[in-house]
Amino acid sequence: MHRRLFLAGLLLILTGCTAVTAPPAVPNIYVMRHLHTPKGLSDPDLTAEGQAMAAAFPHWLAGNPPSVIFVSSTRRAQQTAAPTAQRYGVTPRIYDPSDTPGLVAAVLAQRGTVLVVGHSNTVPEIIAGLGGQRPDPLLHEDFGDIWHIQGAQRTTIRSKLPAR
Repeated sequence: MHRRLFLAGLLLILTGCTAVTAPPAVPNIYVMRHLHTPKGLSDPDLTAEGQAMAAAFPHWLAGNPPSVIFVSSTRRAQQTAAPTAQRYGVTPRIYDPSDTPGLVAAVLAQRGTVLVVGHSNTVPEIIAGLGGQRPDPLLHEDFGDIWHIQGAQRTTIRSKLPAR
């Protein structure tokens, strides 16, 4: 009887010691700057070109739609994400663009595909914070670029939405 209890206990201990846990999953992340806006205004709406590209963006993501979308409180960021959010039934989450570490932590806590819509002065820092390859500083004219950060190696692929 004692021998059976001993063996059962030993088996339980060995099973616990040899259990293999899977590494934590990392989200599949897309980071983009808001789409086209006029220069020099503090919180402008998207231009007609920006609106057209925002309307086409959900089709670009069709093979990998986001389950979470993060946007700043600006109209241009929200208008960029709105067609994608509507198409995939996602309510965008507002983030504070001055708190990149907080945004990064929130994104990395997600599973599945995440879309982040940022700004010319925040996108490089967001990408670097997420473990991707930091892009060069963005100019006002740099619209339509999307950085895809994927896998445990945080491979970063930069793509460009087709002009509309």
